[in-house]
Amino acid sequence: MSHWPLYDLRLTTDRLVLRLPDSALLEEMVELVGQGIHPEGEMPFGVPWTDRPSPQREREAVQHVLRSIADWTPTSWVYMAVATRDGRVVGTQDLKGVDFGACRRVSTGSWLGRAYQGRGLGQEMRAAVLELAFNHLGALEAHSSAFHDNAASLGVSRRLGYEPNGSWLAPRRGRPDRMEGLRLTRERWERHRRHQVLVTGVEGCLELFGVGALGADQLPV
Repeated sequence: MSHWPLYDLRLTTDRLVLRLPDSALLEEMVELVGQGIHPEGEMPFGVPWTDRPSPQREREAVQHVLRSIADWTPTSWVYMAVATRDGRVVGTQDLKGVDFGACRRVSTGSWLGRAYQGRGLGQEMRAAVLELAFNHLGALEAHSSAFHDNAASLGVSRRLGYEPNGSWLAPRRGRPDRMEGLRLTRERWERHRRHQVLVTGVEGCLELFGVGALGADQLPV
């Protein structure tokens, strides 16, 4: 779409393609949400959106994606991509930036359908957006967080080179629980970079991300 070039941005790994969803992919994403993301007795998310009853849960998931597009500005953006494998949606992966052009800091969030968990796809999705952030947008550091017992998310962060970055209490279904923060610097990302990621269509999007074209000698240090 020429007037919103983010729709042309593609992140391709060995098994996945990440992109902004069109209406067909949004519908498929909603179907995956309806099949469940985690056991009912667990809550991995800081915002317990999966506790909503159906169809409110699915409708709010669509609104969340559409809102990320409608509210996008170069100083406050959320790239909310769906990840597909063999053409089927397996989950979502976002990349967030606030005043990114000035501070070069991003954060991430994601979920996978239950049928696709435990296969290393979460790590592959995160690696894809980190490639976009560090190698194409000039990020200096990436942040993530997860509840202390979210072994899957914390494991992805450790394998990608994140380091502990403090902890704090956060609400979890109305009660306080410990959230663990993690931080990945450019230097550690380069040392732990394992996944091959092809990024296409980014050139027309740089202004929307709040940056200009970056040559190899122009990356921030």
